[in-house]
Amino acid sequence: QVHLVDSGGGSLQTGGSLRVACVLFGRSFGSSDMGWYRKDPGKEREFVASIMLSGDPTYYSDAVKGRFTISRDNDKKTVFLKMNDLKPEDTAKYYCNAPQVAYSKDSPPALVFFDWGAGPPVTVSS
Repeated sequence: QVHLVDSGGGSLQTGGSLRVACVLFGRSFGSSDMGWYRKDPGKEREFVASIMLSGDPTYYSDAVKGRFTISRDNDKKTVFLKMNDLKPEDTAKYYCNAPQVAYSKDSPPALVFFDWGAGPPVTVSS
């Protein structure tokens, strides 16, 4: 059974840096594209960054582009998100996942996610 264990997170002030990490169990990490997502209470979960199984290319949301860096260590089955120049609007719980694309002849392709991990909280104060 696939499960994801997130770690890291913390509380810090605007402009600070932090790294969160996530280990994938129950599935071949080297065969998995990985992504980071975040969710603030009262809001929808949103995409933050993704990295393909080979490590390239990477994608970022406009909100974090230039400040966050996603990376992976296939030997350790771990994906990282390094967050620099943090802002109060980055406050959220951060989750990783290994989404799969589901194809159906009756509907557009859709992403299917495994069960979410705990989501380490990141709190940025001004």
